[in-house]
Amino acid sequence: MTRIAITGHRGLQDPTRSLVDAALRAELRRHSGGAPLVGVSCLADGADALFAQAVLDEGGSLVAVLPAQRYRERLPSDYHPTFDSLLQQATEVVTMDYDRPGREAYMAASVHMVDGADRLVAVWDGQPAAGRGGTADVVTHARDNGVPVTVIWPDGCQRD
Repeated sequence: MTRIAITGHRGLQDPTRSLVDAALRAELRRHSGGAPLVGVSCLADGADALFAQAVLDEGGSLVAVLPAQRYRERLPSDYHPTFDSLLQQATEVVTMDYDRPGREAYMAASVHMVDGADRLVAVWDGQPAAGRGGTADVVTHARDNGVPVTVIWPDGCQRD
C-alpha cells in the first residue's frame, strides 16, 4: 500500500487548475503500479480536492483529515457540494480536536497527514507560507521528518 498526502494552494483558477490536475494524475499513476493507493487530504478547495478526485478516479481509497469540527463553514459555499461528495466517498474521516479551523488546526491536520504518509505531494509555487500551516510549512515538516516530497507547479501556473 502506498499512502500519499497532499498539500497545496487553494482557489486555483483555469488554466492553472487544469495544469495541476493533469500533473497530479500523472504523479499518482507513477505510484499506483500494483500496490493499493491511499490518498490523504484535508479536502480544501484547490489542490486538495483535485488530488482527492484523482485518487478516487485511479481506484484508490481516500482518507479525509478535517482540521476542525466546523471546517466546512470556512470553505467557499459554492465548493460545499464538491466537499460533501468527496467526504462521502472517503473510507476514513479523521477530525482534529479543534472546534473552529485556524492556523493551528490546519498545521495539526497537516502534521497528522504527513506523519502517516509514505510521501507528500505539494502543489506549491515555492513561495513562503502566508501564515502558519501553509504549504511551505507542510513541505518543511515533511522534509525535516524524512518524508519524500514531490513538488508540482507546472510551467504556466499562476496564483491569484
